[in-house]
This record gives sequence, structure tokens and C-alpha cells, in this order.
Amino acid sequence: MTMNYIPLDKDKHKDLRVNLKHEFAHVKDAHIAAASLKEYAQLASCMPIIFVKDPKSDITHSVAMLGTEQNVNLYMQSGKWSAHSVPLNIQRYPFDVRPDGDKLGVYIDEKSELVGTKEGELLFTEAGEASPYLQNRQQLLSDLANSEMATQRFINKLIELKLLDPIVLRVQYVSGQQRNINGMQSISEKRLHELSDEQILELHKAGFLGAIYAILLSLGQLNRLVQMSAEGASPIQSLQLKIDEPAKETATATA
Repeated sequence: MTMNYIPLDKDKHKDLRVNLKHEFAHVKDAHIAAASLKEYAQLASCMPIIFVKDPKSDITHSVAMLGTEQNVNLYMQSGKWSAHSVPLNIQRYPFDVRPDGDKLGVYIDEKSELVGTKEGELLFTEAGEASPYLQNRQQLLSDLANSEMATQRFINKLIELKLLDPIVLRVQYVSGQQRNINGMQSISEKRLHELSDEQILELHKAGFLGAIYAILLSLGQLNRLVQMSAEGASPIQSLQLKIDEPAKETATATA
């Protein structure tokens, strides 16, 4: 799907409506989704959370794993989202919040199948004010923007404390084939336990300690990826998540 985000304009888009479908078809080919600090605990109950570094910006991001193959989202079953939690970055669609001059502005994907003039919720009232639906979406976008800033502070603290380890995901398929997935990072339990009492207290006061444990617990959801792959084109026999140096197993999931 080709997306085309443009600034939301009350004059240009006064008759625009958004269809309230909740099938999330726009991420059917996504194998990861951005995950923010405020949603770690909820997402950890149904999907693994790991870290990846953008090679262009050199910025590390936290993401929820939706699958192990490019262009395959295992959480899309029979064309619909199958988990009880949905990352906020997926929920926000067809809206986004982006820099607009010296402030943040609301953008909309005008190419989205959810956007039209016949069905769905109006974005603006006859007086040109944001409709209750749009106000709700604006609040979600504001919460997401604030959470993303807090998330970056959290990740920067992990990097400062050297708590991130490169990891490799070893995939064993039912067919007998194997492959390694690299380029990911996770939190080192060993170095976490080696932190001083003062450092642990600092993490706790910042609200970061709970986030750390949520991420570590989320790795148990690797088994969910194994289970959901069973009906797909490449069913998985087992997943092993290992620290990339030296090789040390940290999580294993088996069908």
C-alpha cells in the first residue's frame, strides 16, 4: 500500500470521513511495529518487544515483533488482527503526527481505503471545529508523541548504562531449514543485576524499571510466533534467542 500523508486541513477536508474498521489491513505486510514506553506492559502480554537501530539515523528504537519473515504479519489471521492488544502506532492510522513548521501537526493518509466522503465519522463540524471523533484521535496522537519522547529517554538511559546486547534469533522451520535473524538488541539481565543500588533506584524513580521487566517478560511471547506460524507458508518448529557475543541462550520457544 502506497501512503501519502498530507497536513489535515479544516477547509480542504471539511467533508472527509474516516471509516471505523478495525481490521488493520494496512499492516498486513509488516513484521515489526513501533512500540512506546506507555504500552510495553500491555504489549508484553501478547508479542515480543526488541530493539533495532536505524542505520541511517543511528537511533535505536523499540519495536514489537509481528513475525519473523519480511512482509509477513503473523497477527493478521484471516485478514483480521488476532491479538488482544494493538500497538498505538498501528491504532493511529490513517492519522500521523509530524513536524509542521515549528510545531507538530496532524497529518492524514489521503490514499487510505478508510478515508472518503460517504461512510464513517466526520472529521469536522459544520462550524469547522474538530468533531468528537477527531478530538479523540488528536488526543491519541498527542499521547503517542509524548510517549515516543519518553521512550527515547528510556532507550538513551539503557544505552548509557550499557544494558543492550546484540542478539540473534535462530529459526528452525518444520521443513528442516534454518536461518538466523540479526540486527536486533535486547536487555542484558546480567548487567541489569550488576547495577548499583543507586542506579536501580534512579531507574525506578524514572519509571523505567517496570518497562525493563515488561520487555524481558515479553520474550516469552516468542512461543506465540511459533504457534501462529503453524497455518502459514513457513511453519516454525522452534525459535532461539541468543546473545550475539558470546553466544548465550536467553529465550527459547518450541512448537
